[in-house]
Amino acid sequence: MNGMQLVKEKVRSIKDFPIEGVIFRDITTAIKDKEALKEMINFLTEKFKNKGIDYVAVIESRGFIFGSALAYNINAGCILIRKPGKLPAETISEEYSLEYGTDKLEMHKDAIEPGKNVIIIDDLLATGGTVNAACRLLKKAGANVKAAAFIIELTELNGRKNLPSEIEVVSMISY
Repeated sequence: MNGMQLVKEKVRSIKDFPIEGVIFRDITTAIKDKEALKEMINFLTEKFKNKGIDYVAVIESRGFIFGSALAYNINAGCILIRKPGKLPAETISEEYSLEYGTDKLEMHKDAIEPGKNVIIIDDLLATGGTVNAACRLLKKAGANVKAAAFIIELTELNGRKNLPSEIEVVSMISY
């Protein structure tokens, strides 16, 4: 069994969560499996080693798990992108639309120097709203967003189409 098959086998599918008709892809069961976790981190490392990446921007909260290990493996810094009110120093923010309302992402104003190369990591790509907001936030700070990477992509939601066309989009497994 290859790494992608192992990870897909370890992801738990929960029917009718959070609402009826939805199949929730629960990555926590893959994260707890040491071999699956190793495969996920190795996949991301292989995709981005030797690519001149200065920073890995991680989206709260499961992006923290993958992004910090990736940053370590590719000798990059790690930038936290969080929900409002979680960061202690001065922040910049970006609002984005949800199905029923809006939300906001923040990062420290001094998190990245203009012109630095960054990739964004999160566990799952659905509609693309969150990672698109992260792209805008990083670009507002002057970063060169090179890629967005995910362990899971829900292809039927077409989130990839909502991301900037100039960035590489990488996913390990898809549903």
